[in-house]
Amino acid sequence: MLLQPLAALAFAALSTAQITYQNSSGTRLRVDNGTYGPEIEEVHYYYDQWPIGIAVASDSRIFTTYTRGSYRYTLGVVVNETAEEPYPSLALNLPVNELNTTWHGIAFGSDNANAFISVQALYITPPSNYTNRPETLWVLDTGRPTIHNAQGDPSMPYAQPGGPKLMAISLANNTIYETFTFPSTVHYPSSYLNDLRFDLRPHLSGTSGKGIAYLVDSSNEGRPGFIMLDLGTGESWRRLTQDISVLRGQQDVPSYQGRPFYFRQSGQPVNWQQEGLDGLQLTTDGERAFYSPLSTNVLYSIPTANLRERDTNPTAELDAHSNVSSHGQRGGNANGFEGDSNGLIYQLIPEQNAIYAFDSSKRGNGQTQGFVRDPRIIWPDGASIGADGFVYMNINQLPYQPDWNFGVDTRTHPGAILRAKLPNGGTKVSTLY
Repeated sequence: MLLQPLAALAFAALSTAQITYQNSSGTRLRVDNGTYGPEIEEVHYYYDQWPIGIAVASDSRIFTTYTRGSYRYTLGVVVNETAEEPYPSLALNLPVNELNTTWHGIAFGSDNANAFISVQALYITPPSNYTNRPETLWVLDTGRPTIHNAQGDPSMPYAQPGGPKLMAISLANNTIYETFTFPSTVHYPSSYLNDLRFDLRPHLSGTSGKGIAYLVDSSNEGRPGFIMLDLGTGESWRRLTQDISVLRGQQDVPSYQGRPFYFRQSGQPVNWQQEGLDGLQLTTDGERAFYSPLSTNVLYSIPTANLRERDTNPTAELDAHSNVSSHGQRGGNANGFEGDSNGLIYQLIPEQNAIYAFDSSKRGNGQTQGFVRDPRIIWPDGASIGADGFVYMNINQLPYQPDWNFGVDTRTHPGAILRAKLPNGGTKVSTLY
């Protein structure tokens, strides 16, 4: 009669012995350590202004941008491990009290075409084989700084012609040698210039033979699309405005650091991310442009010939729409793009603390691949490939900024520039200049 209770006690003791409460350091389970790919190196630390755009010159100078508000300057150059300074000078960065104006009580960005208002993006082209351009830092100024009312609620005044502009700086002598502005029929008051790429070859269809700039209008107000600029004549035009491939994703809820993200702007109801077209990169032969909105997971491309087609062709917009290609979902929202000499299209993926790559060459299999992932990549917001074969990226913790979180700033200094070595000897694209 005693055997049965003893057996039960023995079984209970055995069961208890098999139960363990391991922490992650002692687990037997597979664990995601948050990393893969080449080693990440820390290049620079931001302790003052939080960065957006980045460009690396052939002499290793690193240039960076800061969208304004209240920042003292909007274009800078790294001077040591923890500091930057205004570039080319503080005088060319418009003072904060001159960034905006009003008309009948309505706020507008400045129309100053000779100084920097709020610079979003940069790109460097090497000395051109086809034009007489030196190594050039191209500066894309939105003309739309953020302002805050007495309650601290942010808003972005509409742009005036003259404020939004593309400026060319010679890196040989650090001077502005050319400025391009846009008519209101091309750059709308609600437009927002976000990124830029160039093809300086003389034979391009639809151009004067002096090169072309492809610009991203990522307008949150609902009319995103591409703006093309003929660098020889200064003429500009639009393409794919409000095409489904450039529109923001409807009710998109990304996750950052494992938490669902909603847009929480002071003075407004909780909403979704509003930004449309964002990343842009040309193939090494310049024949296609790859792109995507910030708030979708789909990679698109279009023949650049369709973007260069002028409105003198009455079917130019219809033809462009018909020639958009979808390359399918990639596994996350993407921010900025870059591209290397091997034809890899690098896509910054803030949801995964990662950079993904799509092979646009004939070797590609049509799939997006992971390139590098690291827990330090908290919102990669701009990337640039240097002559040294590294991709450099700005890290700015953007989802934690106060304008996205009911005025509460939970970012932690420092921001950073990180870099990773490109695979297979990849380097900066040089075939288009």
